[in-house]
Amino acid sequence: MGDQICAQEIHFKIPDTLRNKNYDYLFERIEESEKDSVKKSLYLKSFLVKSKAENNLEELVNGYKNYVHHSPENLKLIYVDSMIYAAKKSKDNALIGSAYLSKGIVYYAAKKHNYALDNYLIADNYISKTNDKYLIYKVKYNIANIKYYLGFYNEAISLFKECIDYFKENNDRGYLNSLHSLGLCYNRLGSYSLCTEINEKGLSEGQRLSNNEMKEYFIISEGVNQYFRGNYTLAISKINYSLPVIIKNKDFANEAVGYFYIGKSYWDLKNPEMAIPYFKKVDDIFNNKGYIRPDLLNSYELLISYFKSKKNLNLQLYYIEKLLKVNNIMNSRYKYVSQRIYKDYNTKELLFQKNKIEKLFEERKRNDFIFKGIIVFLFLSVVFLIYNHSRNKKVYRQRFDDLMKKSETVSKFESKNLNNGIEDINPETVMVILKQLEKFEKDKKFLVKDLTEAKLAVLIDSNIKYLSKIILHYRGKKFVKYINDLRIDYLIKLMKEEKKFQNYTNKALSEEAGFSSKERFTKAFFSTTGMPTSYFMKELRKE
Repeated sequence: MGDQICAQEIHFKIPDTLRNKNYDYLFERIEESEKDSVKKSLYLKSFLVKSKAENNLEELVNGYKNYVHHSPENLKLIYVDSMIYAAKKSKDNALIGSAYLSKGIVYYAAKKHNYALDNYLIADNYISKTNDKYLIYKVKYNIANIKYYLGFYNEAISLFKECIDYFKENNDRGYLNSLHSLGLCYNRLGSYSLCTEINEKGLSEGQRLSNNEMKEYFIISEGVNQYFRGNYTLAISKINYSLPVIIKNKDFANEAVGYFYIGKSYWDLKNPEMAIPYFKKVDDIFNNKGYIRPDLLNSYELLISYFKSKKNLNLQLYYIEKLLKVNNIMNSRYKYVSQRIYKDYNTKELLFQKNKIEKLFEERKRNDFIFKGIIVFLFLSVVFLIYNHSRNKKVYRQRFDDLMKKSETVSKFESKNLNNGIEDINPETVMVILKQLEKFEKDKKFLVKDLTEAKLAVLIDSNIKYLSKIILHYRGKKFVKYINDLRIDYLIKLMKEEKKFQNYTNKALSEEAGFSSKERFTKAFFSTTGMPTSYFMKELRKE
């Protein structure tokens, strides 16, 4: 499927200037060339063709994901299906789950909530089998959005708070998005002061993180909030300020919400002539995009009321028929999504247990034995969770102690299998390359950013084939793992010897050691040490 979709890539040859560039380099060029469609297309194709040529399924999924992010709306689903196809070939639960999550996000952006939910639930099924916390919380965030859409605000708040705690340390955009959604929930519950507090926090956190992507969204949220606080003029001002960016982002859902609450503000200011055009814009978005939600139905009620007062029977009848049509659509959508979320989401966890316990209570309300059994079961479940948490802490502690006891003179760079040569490589060549590797390690050349196997081969005057075999044989690991371990060991030594590094952020540490991103650094740190960076640094400060 992926090959059919990208037929234009079949005869494409990667330019010589990009042939030896790694995926991180190509990805950064894609992001930088957003305004230059010719360059962007070149880097997109190079990334995809390179991953296909190397049969690297993980990067092939990323290649299609790049196309999803940088393609027009009508092509996004085609590329996301190619993502799923490539991910399934990898048989990697995290990759497959991530691909289905992307498909759900594409549908959610189009406000096709039924299809979005279906894909979120499939994604959750795969991702729940992994230990990938980022993906687990990403699914949790998207399920929370569906709960918000359905009106289960307290449940959504609980999930968004969990996402805020996790993303605050791991993903700036996820953190700001979760804050914004939390504010929306507070508004729907009538906690207007809490909503204002969250919106102000979101704006200040965006400034602190130098991330303005969500600025207008916090402002439009506050504009809607001010409407409910009775400050209609302020509401109009804030929403009008945000709308140009919302429209530029092609976010028709928030555009419709903005129009509706500007209209409502004018209506409550006793100026219906100014309100009506905005209600008509809400209807235009429904006609063109099919988007509507419960509070926006009021725009049709007010249009009917207005044209009734004007004795305009034609328009009155038109909007009555429109309201009936919209009501039917809303009922079918909510019924489907609501049933699916209760039927499928997390049934293996709380909902399954809840339904099971309720059924037992209904069948045997007076049976003390079963009641006690349930209490014991729940108690044991809690004990197990506490035990599991405690065991993880002990494991991390042991690994931390092992790292701290490790002698400074003992290096992970010690060669393995020194007495056993490699059949098809001359022993003298092997010794020359090993000496070059020792010099490479001693000179800390592994800290160079965008270091590839090809670059290292040139640096030590060898070829990739020999270099790869020698690293695997004498260092006992593949190239990426070899470089990552060198970098992590270097950072651990730095943090042990110099206190200032103990206060560095993950981003600063990743840059110090030559990692291309904070995410790649934290993943490599856990792989090398068996513990999260947060735990290691907290314990190191105690030491």
